[in-house]
Amino acid sequence: MQVILNGSVAGELLSNESLANYTSWRVGGLAEELFIPEDKAGLCAFLVQLAGSKSLFWMGFGSNLLVLDGGIAGVVINTRGRLKQMALYDGLVYVEAGVPCPHVARFCAEQGLIGAEFLAGIPGTMGGALKMNAGAFEGSTWDLINSVETVDNLGVVRQRQAQEFKAYYRGIEGLGAEWFLAATLKLQTGDRLQSQEKIRQLLAKRAQSQPTNQPSCGSVFKNPEGDHAARLIEAAGLKGYCIGGACVSDKHANFIVNIGAATAADIEALIATIQQQVEVKYGIKLQTEVCRVGRLK
Repeated sequence: MQVILNGSVAGELLSNESLANYTSWRVGGLAEELFIPEDKAGLCAFLVQLAGSKSLFWMGFGSNLLVLDGGIAGVVINTRGRLKQMALYDGLVYVEAGVPCPHVARFCAEQGLIGAEFLAGIPGTMGGALKMNAGAFEGSTWDLINSVETVDNLGVVRQRQAQEFKAYYRGIEGLGAEWFLAATLKLQTGDRLQSQEKIRQLLAKRAQSQPTNQPSCGSVFKNPEGDHAARLIEAAGLKGYCIGGACVSDKHANFIVNIGAATAADIEALIATIQQQVEVKYGIKLQTEVCRVGRLK
């Protein structure tokens, strides 16, 4: 179903759409409504039309997301492949929320800007990376941010500076009832070829150490201070352990992979088992990095 706003097509509004088609784990129930905007203007116009009448949930790649089997009520807004503008002006890199993080890394390298190479290892969009302060290879998203553009559920757009937020490990404070539309990144100039080679090496390392060819959400658990979740899970003897179609990866113990026909309930049960076993053996309660949303079936 197309939504017409002010005489122009703003995007698609789908009813009872399976979110398993939109998450990297390939699991999840139905969205009561799923809106796919044509662009940023179409998204803002849609929000103005809704006028706060329905609950909203935002997603990009769905790569750090466990949507429960009962699905999500209200409207799910999916920006993957839509809010995709990226440009360089006044020494800053402007990136909309739907741009995949690896694309940002490559674009910055091509411009001779260094410091964003780690984004090549984040399997998500810039909007999600901003929301969770995503990181990889010792780099974190908010280390790069100069300013952001946000929108609220009434379609009001605001420009905000990085210092208005407090970033920490896998999260931020200060967002409130807003969502990210775009960001500007401030980087240092450097050698383009060296930056591109660093990206190549990081991607090779990722492919060697992570199950990139299987459905997963990336890292499931946060690393406890002074240790690594993967080490603890492996030491607990859980590498390769499965519940239903969900298994602890043989390649990286902090990844849970869908080996086929897994449900969100399988993944939840496996997460709980891992937490229980690690706590029993090492006295450490692993905290999840993945965002759990939706209703039980």
